[in-house]
Amino acid sequence: MIYLDYQATTPLAPEARAAMLRWLGGPDSDGFGNPHSAHRMGRIARAAIEVAREQVAALFPSGGRVVFTSGATEAINLALRGTPGAGGIAVSAVEHAAVLDTARALGGAHILAVTAEGLCDPAQDLPEGTRLVGVMQVNNEIGTMQPTRAWYDKARNNGALFLTDAVQAYGKIAVAEADLIAISAHKFHGPKGIGALWVRDGVALSEVQTGGGQEFGLRSGTLSPALIAGMGAAAQCADEARDRDAEHIETLWTRARTLFGDWQLNGSADARWHGNLNIRKPGLDVARLMSDCRAVMFSAGSACASGSGRPSHVLKAIGLSDDQAKGSIRLGFGRYTTRAEIEQAAAQINAAAGALGL
Repeated sequence: MIYLDYQATTPLAPEARAAMLRWLGGPDSDGFGNPHSAHRMGRIARAAIEVAREQVAALFPSGGRVVFTSGATEAINLALRGTPGAGGIAVSAVEHAAVLDTARALGGAHILAVTAEGLCDPAQDLPEGTRLVGVMQVNNEIGTMQPTRAWYDKARNNGALFLTDAVQAYGKIAVAEADLIAISAHKFHGPKGIGALWVRDGVALSEVQTGGGQEFGLRSGTLSPALIAGMGAAAQCADEARDRDAEHIETLWTRARTLFGDWQLNGSADARWHGNLNIRKPGLDVARLMSDCRAVMFSAGSACASGSGRPSHVLKAIGLSDDQAKGSIRLGFGRYTTRAEIEQAAAQINAAAGALGL
């Protein structure tokens, strides 16, 4: 099989797997202790968590703290629900459902428009009394990179906090300046089930999940040393491999753009992470295409929304018709993708599209 769905999840880095093994310990190991226990095994587990916290924090801006969560969805909920004070929330139209649905559930959400290239223009007005602005750094469906610095400044000038979903950016490019930043480990070759919310110093959040008061009194629940150690190792590996990974992905992008030269690109070609190729053909039956290319793992949109039968809200937001949105596919590649895999996948996808008369 050829895996081209890096926006949905990434292969676990060998370094992350190795870091996790001790903390999956059985009865003959010292690695199964509860990190919140006061005895020696608890302190050993707690020390591993704090080492990983430093590894994860190293890729964030300075002047903040890392709060571990079960993933980016929980981190986003903590940021949106835990932000104190009255006022509305303004978020871009192409945010992940974790942001859009939560903002709407809280009431009074203002949706910020995007251009046909998938960019959210910071020149647009914020409603009076906005308390929090959410604009993601790199879009998970089309890969567009938002002007987050300008949005951060605009939010501050309007007395609001700025949240960015950096799930698709962390470990690949420099993380944006923000007050609150959400990430998920399995998007940068860490394990599933662990993520984090970075909170700028001086930003006070209310506890959303009550219980034992772990994680600075913001997120109760027993932490997993194994998952956190894996996340820390993946973060360190991403930091060390960033330039090499970026060069490799650029090579793959250039080759893929040639191989899919007669497909239409969705979103900006310039303000974009090049590990995401979202393309379309008129009249394409994506379900049939995926059935005919079963050995190639690619996506028709966000993994979180797959199976809904609805056109992508991201593609609709950039002005595509229902047919255009439903005729789009997303190819995601990264560190462990080879040039040969891109070429083999392109041959199969193009042949299948040709068999459909496209």
